Amino acid sequence: MSEPSAESPSAPVPGRDPQELRRLYTQMLRIRRFEEAAARAYTQGKISGFLHLYIGQEAIAVATAELMQKGDRVVTTYRDHGFAVALGCDTGACMAELFGKKTGLVGGNGGSMHFFAKDKGLWGGYAIVGGHVPVAAGHAFASKYTGDGAVTLCFLGEGAMHIGATHEGMHLAGLWRLPIVFVIENNQYAMGTPLRRQTAVDDLTVRAPGYRLTSDRWVVRDVFETRTRLAKAVEQARHDSQPALIELLTYRFRGHSMSDPGKYRSKDEVEQWKERDPLFRAQLELPEAEAEAIDETVIAEMDAAVEFADGSPQPDPEHRFRGHYVEDDLAAGA
Repeated sequence: MSEPSAESPSAPVPGRDPQELRRLYTQMLRIRRFEEAAARAYTQGKISGFLHLYIGQEAIAVATAELMQKGDRVVTTYRDHGFAVALGCDTGACMAELFGKKTGLVGGNGGSMHFFAKDKGLWGGYAIVGGHVPVAAGHAFASKYTGDGAVTLCFLGEGAMHIGATHEGMHLAGLWRLPIVFVIENNQYAMGTPLRRQTAVDDLTVRAPGYRLTSDRWVVRDVFETRTRLAKAVEQARHDSQPALIELLTYRFRGHSMSDPGKYRSKDEVEQWKERDPLFRAQLELPEAEAEAIDETVIAEMDAAVEFADGSPQPDPEHRFRGHYVEDDLAAGA
């Protein structure tokens, strides 16, 4: 893939609200520090199974949370922790879910790949690549059918663009003009396979006209720009029932999962993308002392989340059978 050239981090942007910058920076940093704390817990054997980290992609989740209204839905992949934190889920409950504890976001049943918080608009992380795209289209169909005014935001990796279910979901979205925005988080690798070995074209949005979707594509360097440009697609979906396909060129600074050392990438490549890191660029706009103070507060929050998860009880054995039927949720008052 031919990547846009890196830009040197800049001084504070004229006219940018410092208070808003601090707020968005703090939200991105909370995700980064949560993921780093989770990685440490994994190496200590406190987290089992798979662990897919969102480090490097935080600006996307934070920008999305800024745009959502009550009733809007996020349907995403197994790299879902960032959305949970950005949407306001308790970090202790999120960490406890990774630990498989009773106090977890879904009682320890979901683990890393299956975060779910309906009250926050997070309608699930899905582990089957591309399998969630028609599910998201179903959510959007429900909104159009009931007229609730909600928008569904469906996030997928670039590797999912080559899956049959993805084609099905996007085809139906365009055919029925559903209020949905499909967002490709193109972090350059499907597991360890670079984009150039997956597809004959660099620009994945060239497929949008075939589904009657509008499109946009940019490098995620700045959380403000990402929020502004994503907002256009969300508003079109909400008010005009016009679905969209957005490709966000981003980067994950860790391997595909904790079992992947990422040795297929060069150090120069990683360093080039670090210069585009929205978290790093936002930090440079803040006074050093202020950035350090924010970091101390966030680190303390994540330390408390780990402590909470570590001290939480294991689920009762029968808990594994709950949540299979809607009646279970109704009986629990969900």
